[in-house]
Amino acid sequence: MPEPAVPGADAGVRASGVPSSGAPSSGGHPDPGALTTLQLLRYLDSGPRGLTEAQAEERLLRYGENAVPEWRTASWPRRFLWSLRDPFTAVLLCLGLVSATVAAWGTALVILSLVAVSCLLRSFGEHRADRSMAGLRELVATTATVLRREEAGDAPEPRDIPVDGLVPGDVIRLGPGDLVPADVRLLRASGLTVHQAPLTGESAPVVKYAVDGPGPGPDTHVVGVVKAVRAVGDFAGAFAQPHLCFQGSSVASGSGTAVVVATGARTRFGAARRRPGRRSPSAFDRSVNGISWVLIRFMLLTPPLVLMANAALRGRGLETLPFAVAVAVGLTPEMLPVIVTTALARGAARLARAHSVIVKRLPALHDLGAVDVLFLDKTGTLTQDRPVVARAMDAHGAADPEVLRWAAVNAWWTLQLADLPVPDALDEAILGAVGEDAAAEGADGVAALPFDPVRRLSTAVVRGPGRLGTHTLVVKGAVADVLQRCALDDDERARLAALAAREADSGLRLLAVARAERPARHRDYTPADEYGLDFLGFVALHDALAPTAADALKVFADRGVTVKILTGDHPGTAARACLDLGLGPGEVVTADRIDALTDTELAELAARTTVFARCAPEHKARIVAVVRATGHTTGFLGDGVNDLPALYAADVGICPRDAVDVVRESTDVVLAKKDLTAIDHAITAGRHAGGNIATYLRITLSSNLGNVIAMLVAGLLLPFLPMLPVQVLVQNLCFDAAQLAFAYDRPRPETLRRPSELRSRAFLRFITRFGLINASADLATFAVLALALHTAAGSGMESEAAFHSGWFTENLLTQALVMLLLRTGVRGPAWARGRRGGAERRGGAGRRRAAGPVRWAAGGLAATGVLLPLSPLGPALGMPALPAQYYVLLAAVLGLYAVGLVVAKGRHERRHAALVAAGEAGTGTAAGGVVADAVGAPPAAPAPPAAGAAQAAPAIESAQP
Repeated sequence: MPEPAVPGADAGVRASGVPSSGAPSSGGHPDPGALTTLQLLRYLDSGPRGLTEAQAEERLLRYGENAVPEWRTASWPRRFLWSLRDPFTAVLLCLGLVSATVAAWGTALVILSLVAVSCLLRSFGEHRADRSMAGLRELVATTATVLRREEAGDAPEPRDIPVDGLVPGDVIRLGPGDLVPADVRLLRASGLTVHQAPLTGESAPVVKYAVDGPGPGPDTHVVGVVKAVRAVGDFAGAFAQPHLCFQGSSVASGSGTAVVVATGARTRFGAARRRPGRRSPSAFDRSVNGISWVLIRFMLLTPPLVLMANAALRGRGLETLPFAVAVAVGLTPEMLPVIVTTALARGAARLARAHSVIVKRLPALHDLGAVDVLFLDKTGTLTQDRPVVARAMDAHGAADPEVLRWAAVNAWWTLQLADLPVPDALDEAILGAVGEDAAAEGADGVAALPFDPVRRLSTAVVRGPGRLGTHTLVVKGAVADVLQRCALDDDERARLAALAAREADSGLRLLAVARAERPARHRDYTPADEYGLDFLGFVALHDALAPTAADALKVFADRGVTVKILTGDHPGTAARACLDLGLGPGEVVTADRIDALTDTELAELAARTTVFARCAPEHKARIVAVVRATGHTTGFLGDGVNDLPALYAADVGICPRDAVDVVRESTDVVLAKKDLTAIDHAITAGRHAGGNIATYLRITLSSNLGNVIAMLVAGLLLPFLPMLPVQVLVQNLCFDAAQLAFAYDRPRPETLRRPSELRSRAFLRFITRFGLINASADLATFAVLALALHTAAGSGMESEAAFHSGWFTENLLTQALVMLLLRTGVRGPAWARGRRGGAERRGGAGRRRAAGPVRWAAGGLAATGVLLPLSPLGPALGMPALPAQYYVLLAAVLGLYAVGLVVAKGRHERRHAALVAAGEAGTGTAAGGVVADAVGAPPAAPAPPAAGAAQAAPAIESAQP
């Protein structure tokens, strides 16, 4: 038997499945969609009666089970080792090894302990997220109904088998609610519609039917008015071919029999599971790495400078190496990995506990807080995956509830008499608007002609009360097909088609309704009876809005997040949903326009565009990538295989729990459900953690830089080391222990209103300004120590030990002041503080409680600095008690230092507020009031709704989409 055609077998040509064209591929295997049914069955060595058990067993051995490959998650030890790749963790590890080399065992032990704690926290958090994800994994389908025979001459018997036992050539049956278990070609179908949203993003079910010859292109049966008003070929390709169904889709209505053409990894769904290439650095990686490498350069330069300066000016040699290493350690924010991991892990744990949001990659929580452009699909996010009736109108566009009643009569009796298992989505919406009792009242069903994809309409034949000799045909379906069967002249038919097109431009999906009176008869009704109809009017439907979407969009606007819609749906439908939610779509851009643009032109277009429609997966990914390349932090919410490239292109990928499993395994954040409110909770948690990390970095780096500058100056001016290595180590331990409080702090509300990305240049300016202030305070302490020690010269106190003790106390006190005075960071623009002033005054007590951990830590740090030299441990560390005069003078220095910090902080806040206000005034507000445009350029004035929707052809939908 020749090897069956396997879509996607040639990875270089068809890596993801059946090609869109009808030509055979260059891989040597014909395209199943390009063959006739007979040719395909011969090629597969199969037939309408299915395979024998022997054939199935042989093919199962050859091709393997029909199971998509699982991505292996990293083990806990491997995650621990991966944590060492963080630049700061690696530097700390090197400093610890260097400390051990120079026999500074205390320093080495502390540093290596911090490295171990950080890696343990990070690997444990991500391992816990993997365990949570394991509980969400589901099979694409569990069983399938397949026709099998024991022997070649036996009659086929339908049987349910596990889907992993399917092989190419198997003949399966599909029914309502079934998941398509493999890539198949239809042999027979009756009223079959399939949900392809996980693969294509289309919100409406797609009509599927069998084709005996080579597969046609999409919508080749559409004629007349539909050709003029419908965008034919936008979804050209394999998914649009009516006789092909793909694994990952599901049957919405109808039934069918199909032959399996691809299984396992050779399906389009399986090909999508192939792990993409190396992901580019996220916002967290860029931010932390940028700051890290600047400080690493300082740390690498500091020890040689200390050694050379002491050797040249003081004649000291390698005996200063431990001090030089201690200075480098003093510049290092040793607690950075621990605090970053703790803050992110606490935020991830709160999200999982309170909102059922799983953060799979801890740095992704920081990326969520930094997101300023959020890309969404329409279906299931802004709208629910079901239509609702907007209105019914007569032939002149006036409201007419009678049209809706007749449409309900058609839907009800078609459902009852055609023996359909469930109503399709449009009929369900009509019956929901009228009520089943009202639809069934006043008429008796006689016969029904269900919808089929060629006629594109359905007919119910009813008999009204007191009309025994007359039957009424009630016809409902696609506008063009119903109009062709109505008794209308050409001008009237054109007028009605134009009216339908205008309604479709606004994003409504239209059904036409007509009826006709016929003499009662006993013979069967056929499609030939659907002529000479009296036109009644239109039923307009639109997608039901997600209940929380409008409020969530307003919250995103307040939080400085720009929302952009990337959808595979019709432009008018997408624009209509945005308008209904108060999100002005402006000009809707379709994918065909994107293809002609360079990346630079596309970035400029994305800056002023809110809705991109008819997007294929590559279009979504490209838009996300170009926006990200302009310096923005991007998030993408998706749930289908078609969203995978965009999810991977974004800084942070988000999906709901019921997304297909390949998407869940590819994303960074998994929501309990596809609800924008959950994303808001996740963004808030990310900004909370990011605000704490930023506060820690500001305080630590400015304090450490000031101390290192003072140490370097003191080392050059003094005939002895300004502080012993063990004292530097104890000081760092005390400060590090106090800094752990930042992981448990609650930032001010202002820090949660804007994206919280860490920017290295801004941090360098901040730490340089405040580090110099800190160094000035340290140098002033030198004068105080000189005065105090000169006064106490007769007491026999050793000046070197007294200097160490005095500076140790001053360092911890200044660091405690910095923690208290700089923890709030910038407070945001003045207008925002004024608007919330009353609320802040009323909530002052709550904020004071929120600042508790930091205040307690600062108080403990100050107490340690004062009491340690006075305790029995002081002499053991080479720090004697100081005279009372020193503390009086030191209080004066600290008072001046506090005043300097407050003044500098005020100037910094005013400058930041001016920059924020200027940025908001320059970018303006996006259409619909969602947010100031965050992609770089001021948004264009939003176009009127009709103009925005008119950029693409209208969609006059069929009765059963």
